Amino acid sequence: MSKTAINLIAITIFALTASSLLGPLFNLPPAVPAVATFVILGLATLDNLSSAGAGTILMDWLEGASPERRERVLRHEAGHFLVAHLLGIRVTGYALNAWEAFRQGQSAQGGVRFEDEELAGQLQSGVLSSQMLDRYCTVWMAGIAAENFVYGRAGGGAEDRQKLRAVLAQLRRPEGAALKERWACLQARTLIESHQPAYEALVAGMAQRLPVAECCQVIERHRRESAANSV
Repeated sequence: MSKTAINLIAITIFALTASSLLGPLFNLPPAVPAVATFVILGLATLDNLSSAGAGTILMDWLEGASPERRERVLRHEAGHFLVAHLLGIRVTGYALNAWEAFRQGQSAQGGVRFEDEELAGQLQSGVLSSQMLDRYCTVWMAGIAAENFVYGRAGGGAEDRQKLRAVLAQLRRPEGAALKERWACLQARTLIESHQPAYEALVAGMAQRLPVAECCQVIERHRRESAANSV
C-alpha cells in the first residue's frame, strides 16, 4: 500500500474519533462521519489501484462505452490470437479491456498473452533465430492486420509496433523496423484471410469470453471443416 493510502486511512481513523467526541456538541447527523469515511477510503483505494493502472482502467471504461470501439478491440485481439495459434505460439490468456486484465492479476492493459519463454531465452543469449523473429513479428502485427482487413485501416497497434521495434533495437537492427512491420503485417493478413471462417468464429467466441482452450478448439474445428470442403 502506498504512503498516500496509509495517510488517508490515518486521517479516517482520526476523523471517526473526532466525530464521536465532537458530533454531539455540534449536532452532526450520524450519516456525516459515515459519508466522510466512505469518501476517504474510496480515495485510498483509488490511490492503491493507481500502481496497477487505475487511470488506464478509467479511460478504458470511458472509451469502451462505444460498441464500435469494443468491436474493434475484439477483432484486433482475435487477430493476435488466431495468428499465434496458427504459428504454433501458445496463447495463455486474453483480456479485452483494462478492467478484465486487472481482475486477472495482469497489468491494467487488455490484450492476448502468449507463451514467450523461448523468445526471451534467445534474446538473453543474444542469438535469435530468423524463424523465431518472423513468427513473433507476425503475431505482433496481427492485430493491425486484422483491423486493416476488416475496417480498411488500423486505429490501434502502437504498443505492438513498440514491441517489434524494441526487439530489433536489441538485435541492433533498428533500421529494418519499418520493412519488418510491413512484411509481418502482410503475412498476418494473409493468414487471417485464408482462415476467415475460423477468425469470425473466434471473434464470436472471444465476445462470449470463452476460455482459451475452447477458443483453440473453435479454430481447429473450422480448420478441419475448411480442409474437408476443399477436398
